[in-house]
Amino acid sequence: MDQAEFVHLVRLSEQASADDSRRYRRGVAAFAALGYAWVVGCLVLATGLVAWVVPQLLHGRFRGWMLWLLLAALGLLWASLRALWVRLDAPEGLVITAREAPALFDALERIRNKVHGPPLHAVYLDEEFNASIRQTPRWGLLGGATNTLTLGLPLLMALDRPRLLAVLTHEYGHLRGDHGRFAAWIYRTRLSWTRLHDALSRDENVMSFATQAFMNWYLPRFAAKTFALARQDEYEADRIAGRLVGAEVATAALVEIEVKGAWLQQKFWGDHWRTAATAALPVGPFQALRAQLLLAPEAAFAREALRQALARVSDVADTHPGLRDRAAALGGQAVLPEWSRRSALALLGDEAPRWIAHFDKQWCRDNASGWKRHHAWLGRVSERVQGLAASSATHSADQWVEQATLLRQLNPHADLRSLYEMALQRSAEHPAALQGWVQTLADDDRVARLQGLQRLWDASGEHRWWAASQAVEELETTRPGLAHDAAALKLWRERRKQAQEGEARAWEELRQLPYFGQVTRHDLSDFELGEVQAELALCKPVVRGWLVRKALREFPRRRAYLAFVELPRMSDEDRFELCRWLERTLSLPGQVLVLWAGESPTLDEIRRGAFEPVYPQVGAQSN
Repeated sequence: MDQAEFVHLVRLSEQASADDSRRYRRGVAAFAALGYAWVVGCLVLATGLVAWVVPQLLHGRFRGWMLWLLLAALGLLWASLRALWVRLDAPEGLVITAREAPALFDALERIRNKVHGPPLHAVYLDEEFNASIRQTPRWGLLGGATNTLTLGLPLLMALDRPRLLAVLTHEYGHLRGDHGRFAAWIYRTRLSWTRLHDALSRDENVMSFATQAFMNWYLPRFAAKTFALARQDEYEADRIAGRLVGAEVATAALVEIEVKGAWLQQKFWGDHWRTAATAALPVGPFQALRAQLLLAPEAAFAREALRQALARVSDVADTHPGLRDRAAALGGQAVLPEWSRRSALALLGDEAPRWIAHFDKQWCRDNASGWKRHHAWLGRVSERVQGLAASSATHSADQWVEQATLLRQLNPHADLRSLYEMALQRSAEHPAALQGWVQTLADDDRVARLQGLQRLWDASGEHRWWAASQAVEELETTRPGLAHDAAALKLWRERRKQAQEGEARAWEELRQLPYFGQVTRHDLSDFELGEVQAELALCKPVVRGWLVRKALREFPRRRAYLAFVELPRMSDEDRFELCRWLERTLSLPGQVLVLWAGESPTLDEIRRGAFEPVYPQVGAQSN
């Protein structure tokens, strides 16, 4: 099923649910029953075949085709039993008990009584900024379920008690009453089918292939038909939270989670990893988080994070609705709230410090090797910055920009405007210098930002998408004392659309066959090449790598690259995923397409067209 067909089926399910909710649910139940009927039917057929063939063999009426029939029946029987008994992994985290955290369990029991939910079989504490309740099949698809709550330690640190209770009530709301049990059963069924599909995809016998074919047809349609049910369930869980703790508290919790979640991803973790510049051994983050998550986010950051959250639309990529739709359904207003002043850590009682220390130690163990590599990388960056600073009197514009870029890696809060201005003195319309200079301007200096973005638009076709995107974002942001400029916003939106079309053409050029047309040797400096080689060395499956620069007709001055890697002893599916990961992580000064040596291009074609390898793994043997 392609994406368009999936979206079409989702829209049909939403329409059916809106027209007649009960009829829609009956249809979902019937389609779920079809999956069970397939499995049970296969089980009955396989059992019948085995029961018929075995006596024939025992009584000497042997035929060659009977052996093949028996093997096929046993394969079908095994696949059917696996479907009925598929097991899911237990939640990750630390199990906590009522004796250790009595206040938390008292609160959960009060919530359970109010929503008429089933009991929880276990409560876990983990290190994620999240909370979730899930039902996992106890006996595969045959029935029974285990209810587990997983509560993230950072979430307890970020929210006060009323807002955390709103989150817990929402999660418990998924298990409420008959409708909740039906939605949970559908969720468990979908989870089981997905796990079965993943398991069967690795089997190669004939009867598993038959079940795979059915699952390939059935699973995406089951997901599409049940999408509206899952989306409804989210809204209903929100309404339950709103009734129990108040719509204002529930909405404030949603907004605070969005803003502080963005702060964690965009601010905290980057700053924490940058401490590796001076700390050779990893530092646990959770003790620091305990204090920082209760500080009010910087006002400009909070406004922008909320704006971006409200701009996200509810689409078929996630059954969770967007913040705007959730707040509207609750009847609340998605505005910046008064931030939580006291955390909900008190719900964990006297054990909270012990658990914080536990997760700090665990984080340090899990990230020891990554921290060591990051410490070494920041050391190389620092040495390069010192070398550039020592020769600044003769810097070109490119060197001033490089120095500023590397300093941002060490300290994103550093004042870099003077470095970009020095670069612009060397070359008044230097695109990278203009881009960096615009980023140093104050948020409320709209006039200067738009003027800088206009200069960048005029100076470089390669940077037009970035310039237009930044201008649209600026003009869409409401700032005190600045009037809305509809004409400018319309102009920049049209420019962004035009630039997006150019970016799409450039990407198609990069992927265009033959791969070795319009390529030259790479143009990386020694420092840039050293970073790429260090990153490839950390990727153990790569035994050799090649890198060439690709000339693009769409953007003649853009630095774009093709990287080729030799990945023996891996499946094509794993190779594909690894290449996509390398595209996201390699420190190259431009976009890159990563390909592996296989049917196209072959290893011989890479040897002929990609010049010498930039990375040979020590002791590697070519295949």
